[in-house]
Amino acid sequence: MPKTLADLTVGEVAIIDSFEVEQLPMKLIEMGCLPGNEVGLLQLAPQGDPLYLNVSGAHLAIRRETAACINVRKLNE
Repeated sequence: MPKTLADLTVGEVAIIDSFEVEQLPMKLIEMGCLPGNEVGLLQLAPQGDPLYLNVSGAHLAIRRETAACINVRKLNE
């Protein structure tokens, strides 16, 4: 079962493998959410949604529902 961005815990870093193009807003693609880019989970909002990320040096927040559409591979795997 592939891991998604929503499965990461705070402090973990991963590489984006793939995503559902139809379900990912174009703005995220423009901000660097592309296969091969490094992404790290910086923190979670108090109730776990949204997620605050570092994507290749850019900081952004996305909803957990959107994060579940982005498949990742942890760097230590």
